[in-house]
Amino acid sequence: MGRKKANRIILENLEVTGAGAKGKAIGKAPDGRVVFIKNAVPGDIVDVQTTKKRKSYFEGNTIAVHQDSPKRVAPPCQHFEHCGGCKWQNMGYQYQLEYKEDEVVNNLKRLGKIKLPQVTPIAGSAAPYFYRNKMEFSFSNSKWLTPEQINSDVIIENRNALGFHIAGMWDKILDIEKCHLQRDPSNAIRNGIRNFATANNLAFFNPRDQEGLLRTLMIRTSSNGELMVLVQFYEDHKAQRELVMEYLKSTFAEITSLLYVINNKGNDTIYDQEVICYAGRDHIFEEMEGLKFKINAKSFYQTNSEQAYELYKITRDFADLKGNETVYDLYTGTGTIAQFIAAKAKKVVGIESVPDAIEAAKENAQLNGIENVSFHVGDMKKVFTQDFVSTHGKPDVIITDPPRDGMHKDVVAQLLKIGASRIVYVSCNSATQARDLALLDEMYEVAKFQPVDMFPQTHHVENVVLLTKRNAVD
Repeated sequence: MGRKKANRIILENLEVTGAGAKGKAIGKAPDGRVVFIKNAVPGDIVDVQTTKKRKSYFEGNTIAVHQDSPKRVAPPCQHFEHCGGCKWQNMGYQYQLEYKEDEVVNNLKRLGKIKLPQVTPIAGSAAPYFYRNKMEFSFSNSKWLTPEQINSDVIIENRNALGFHIAGMWDKILDIEKCHLQRDPSNAIRNGIRNFATANNLAFFNPRDQEGLLRTLMIRTSSNGELMVLVQFYEDHKAQRELVMEYLKSTFAEITSLLYVINNKGNDTIYDQEVICYAGRDHIFEEMEGLKFKINAKSFYQTNSEQAYELYKITRDFADLKGNETVYDLYTGTGTIAQFIAAKAKKVVGIESVPDAIEAAKENAQLNGIENVSFHVGDMKKVFTQDFVSTHGKPDVIITDPPRDGMHKDVVAQLLKIGASRIVYVSCNSATQARDLALLDEMYEVAKFQPVDMFPQTHHVENVVLLTKRNAVD
């Protein structure tokens, strides 16, 4: 039943039937339209207040739960309702895995119209919490207030915050007391610097006025216990800056790499900024099967170290290398997969568009004493050509791990020209992966595939597909 309220519709006693895109649940309105619902779990009976109305669907927020789903659990995070970073914390982890696996299968079948073998069960994470090795927090003197705080009679004088942006509010920051995504001492460092700065009257950033001392905080950890902390300052006040850095240095002796950036431009990105090492090294190391990977403040590395290891093992297993193959690693990034499989290949050729990533790949290969890899920089569709193949040798196996948008059609066309015996396609977006697989379907079939959960408590899922050439008589 529906009724009007403030120009919005309230849909009462709606059954939540499934999980949809971007972490939203799915129901059906009385008129047959699909309803995408925030903060609901499949199996709930809820009231929903709509926030968007379109010809074929509604979007809305849960305003009451009349019956709890058996899949519902109590979210451990005190910020769950407002943060939005872990949209599935209210769903049991085993059910999260089921919906992620279903999403991959449905995308490959529905969008790619691919004939599939039986799915290899999704590789769940042994650590569903405290798994991220990199977190970035923002300072603000405009703390976001909860509806309860706004409606109370209490005057909140301290509006300083250190946490995450509220969705749709670029200038409002949710102050975070405890985040369940990164292991200790992440929470202690964030809370410590916030409290120290407030006690010493240090100015938190104001994004509207573009003023203030403290701008962002980045914390990186590694599986072998190393720790990087980077503070981004907006204003260049040496005495105040050193006060903050000395506090971190003296309070958290476990910091391996203590860095800072002075950034007074219009955005927070540090990739065009000078990173200054205040104490310790300017990098930390990650390790995997005896390989060491040097990570600096600007380096890309898979955000879940333990699950990255599982992902790479699946990729290596699908590649089924015997030791005499030439392997191409497309979108190689910092060359972690290329180096991980190098011991089982004759040679590995990595291609990547980001120059800094390629420099890091070369440095890490030298660090690990790997001599049968080479790395090349450039736009994939322009570099990955017949001339390139003629120079570096025809690949027997191709591994491709493109960004969320998938592969450019010219890259897909080149894969078909080369006709390697096996392609291993690693994807963080099974929808664009399905599109690419449909284009490759004329020559390749899906021999096996396995989803991998890199980001528990969220809707995101990776998928690894093995493609083998079709029989000539097909």
